[in-house]
Parts: sequence; C-alpha cells; structure tokens
Amino acid sequence: MSDISPEKIRELKLIANKIRELTIKMVYAAQSGHPGGSLSAAEIFAVLYFHEMNVDPKNPEWEERDRFVLSKGHASPAYYAALALRGFFSEEELVSFRKLSSRLQGHPSLMVPGVDMCTGSLGQGLSAAIGMALAAKLDGKSYKVYALLGDGEIEEGNIWEAAMTAATRKLDNLIAIVDRNKIQLDDFTDKMVILDPLEEKWNAFGWRVLSINGHDVVQIIRALEVAKEVDGRPTVIIAHTVKGKGVSYMENTAKYHGKPPQDEEEYNKALKEIEEERREI
Repeated sequence: MSDISPEKIRELKLIANKIRELTIKMVYAAQSGHPGGSLSAAEIFAVLYFHEMNVDPKNPEWEERDRFVLSKGHASPAYYAALALRGFFSEEELVSFRKLSSRLQGHPSLMVPGVDMCTGSLGQGLSAAIGMALAAKLDGKSYKVYALLGDGEIEEGNIWEAAMTAATRKLDNLIAIVDRNKIQLDDFTDKMVILDPLEEKWNAFGWRVLSINGHDVVQIIRALEVAKEVDGRPTVIIAHTVKGKGVSYMENTAKYHGKPPQDEEEYNKALKEIEEERREI
C-alpha cells in the first residue's frame, strides 16, 4: 500500500471541514436542504475527489474519467461543495443552491459540471452505477465507478436486486460506499427496518465487504486501495459515520436530516464549531 504523508492527511481533513462549512452556508441561505447526511459524508467526498478519483475539472466529460453516482441524492450540498472546491465550477455559485434559476438543485442534475448521473429517487443510483461499470467492461475501459449509498436508502428492494446483478456480472470495477450514519428521515434506521447484520448481508450477495470508520481519512484511503484490487467481485465499504457530524446539535438526530439551522443563533453556532474543529486539525 502507498504511504500517506501527514501533510496529505491534514489536507484531506481540512477539505472535509471546508465541505461542512459550505454545506451549512448553502442550506441556511436556501432555508432548505439536507445537512445531516451531507455532514456525515464530508470525509468520504474529500478522499474521493482530492485523493482517489481520476477526474479532470477542465474536461468533465473526459471519457477515461472515473465515475461517481450520489445514490443518496439529497446529500447534494456536500457533493456540490466538493465539486466546487475541486474546480468544476466557481465556489461563489454555491450560494444559488436550490434557487429557481440555479443549476444547483436539491438533487444532482447533469446540468452541473462533474455530475455523472441525475439522482434523488432513492434506491436507483446503484443500478445506474452498475450500468456504467458494465459499460466500462464491455468497452475495455479501465475507469472505476463509485456509488455513495445511504443506509436508509438500502431498505429499498431494488438496491438488493442491483447487488445481485453486480456480483453476477463480476463487476470488480464497481465500488459502493454505504454512509452508515444509522439515521434516516424519521428516526434511527433500526427502528424503521433492521439492517444488521449488514456486512453479512452484502457478503451473502457476493460482494467483498470492508468496514471502516467513515470519518477517518486514512481508513477510507486504505479501504479504497483494497477495493481496487481485482478479484472478480464488486466491493462495498460500510463507512460507519455520525449523522450531522461536526455540529453538536445536529449530531445523532433525525431532526436535521432535511432541515437547515433554524435561526441565526443556530447558524452561527454551527459555523463556530466547524471553525473550532479546523483550528485543531
């Protein structure tokens, strides 16, 4: 495995922190959006777009690029923040999030540079990613396909139909990541539908399964390195995270799944805590 320098680790942590800051600013300006599941995925986006994926912001349609599908499309604030920071479009455009004239809608759209798939209808993104991975195999291309899934989303039956298909087709160029923050729209996931033993389920469906701390950038990098080792199976990374990570009053609560800071006091508290985290990195 490749060495990861302390400087790189710090860089990725700072990027994740910036993604959190921009997420809060976007949803507060719009007074709409989904902060909880965006904050939980910040390190995942940081590693994917600033360490892992082979993409070219100056040529978003580059045929050899790695593909990414945000199956949990409501986490678009973190996605847009990562794309802007990576240079796909101006950071200043983020303030237009969810405005009528904006291309930065509540769920990802192909109007946005760097977006490979429109998503939002939960349970469908993995199937789209499978199509991309299968196309790469058929065309003899070497690019990888990454899909970020929500743990509430994987209660959908078509996720498991897709899982069977990916294993049947031996799509070892497909890497799924489950943001296992254990909370969905209404409550904790296991109060809605019991998912555990989740790792065993994916393994039974023919996938290579890796389980990590989804806020540890080194663990994310190492898991992705293992996932790229060809062994005839797709890989799923179960990333254990905290809903609303980085903002104390949002953490581990369903309330802020789809609700921005409710007033200026909450907004300033969120930004202050994120800034304090930045100083400690």
